Amino acid sequence: MYVSDVEQVNFAMADTETLFDPFAPGFTEDPYPAYRRLREGSPVQEHPFGFWILSRHEDVSALLRSGHSVDYRNTAEDSVARLQADAMLQADPELSETAETYGLSMLDRDPPDHTRLRGLVAKVFTPRSVAALEPYVTELVDAALDRLADEAAGGGSADLISTLAFPIPFAVISRMLGIPDADHQRIRELSGLLVRTLEPIGDAELLVRINRARLEMQEVVRQLIDAKRARPGDDLLTALIAAESGGDRLTDEELVAQVILLYVAGHETTVNLIGNGTLALLRAPGELKKLHESRSPELAANAVEELLRYDAPVQQSRRITLSPYEVGGRTIPAGAFVIAALASANRDEAAFGPAAAELRVERANARQHVSFGGGPHHCLGAALARLEARVVVERLVGRFPGLGLVGEPVWNGRINLRGLEVLLVGVG
Repeated sequence: MYVSDVEQVNFAMADTETLFDPFAPGFTEDPYPAYRRLREGSPVQEHPFGFWILSRHEDVSALLRSGHSVDYRNTAEDSVARLQADAMLQADPELSETAETYGLSMLDRDPPDHTRLRGLVAKVFTPRSVAALEPYVTELVDAALDRLADEAAGGGSADLISTLAFPIPFAVISRMLGIPDADHQRIRELSGLLVRTLEPIGDAELLVRINRARLEMQEVVRQLIDAKRARPGDDLLTALIAAESGGDRLTDEELVAQVILLYVAGHETTVNLIGNGTLALLRAPGELKKLHESRSPELAANAVEELLRYDAPVQQSRRITLSPYEVGGRTIPAGAFVIAALASANRDEAAFGPAAAELRVERANARQHVSFGGGPHHCLGAALARLEARVVVERLVGRFPGLGLVGEPVWNGRINLRGLEVLLVGVG
């Protein structure tokens, strides 16, 4: 999404207290007061910029399950989303060269294309294949905790993001896909740029860099696919190449798009889950103590659900209405771009009680969060994210009973994939 500098200024000048304003000072550090004001004062908001935003759990859940579109091409001709797409083309004429795979991922397609793509990927991204990764994930986490301890011993603190939260999910998805170590560094850099497409973008120069990164990432993945065809392995990429259903297979461009999606969506979101979740526990020492004293795998698993609810790794999802949509006593017209505020829904007192703004690792209905979306687009990687986060919680809490926050955390400044850039901790 492209947002001009003028639009950002207009956001800042808005004088309506409940107007959704993600550019307001302090929003990315703590958006939850703004979401609460939305739920209480404007739960179904038609924004001056031409989109709608839903903030209550009931409304968000219903929209996610409604069957409305995720495809930008279904927005009205005069919509902000369509105008922003034009701005992207003007910012970089070479964007047309990235169109071979742009919009071909499951994230951007509606049925029947989405059903077909998801079915083929799900054939190889199975619960069994994910569960089989637990020994590897445990090994990675334990090695990262060793490094964390060494860094803290040397300087009094260590950065949990760069040492633990970032490398673990990247290593896991690379292992699943069978990507050679030599390609890891460049793929990290490229995926770090591509993930910015999930954010409002107000910098034409950044758009150009993202488009160049997409071109390069497409070429890197094509070369990896060619290598796997020549030398198949026991990995997800080889299985995706061979996946077949009723004579149907993924095309080369569809393969490229799904691999890019797995890196961009499957890596950055889990970084946020681990980082934001750890910060939430450090700020709720009583809850952290419960986990340490119980050493219960069941409590650790429920704690992961509560961490997902408390501070969603992905704060928003989108739908484009295919027909007029009735919600909260209002009618959203066909072709409208609608933001489902996942993070707001997860703090809705109507769904989670008067203590919805508090972290409670024993919360009985924590799993009712919408952090993995819902309906046909429910996150395919949910089981993997839960596995990685559970292992991290169990091993981190068990290893460092004196774990503590050092200084103030540094946020990455993103609105949707809101997470931490730096989280300094001491290990006691």
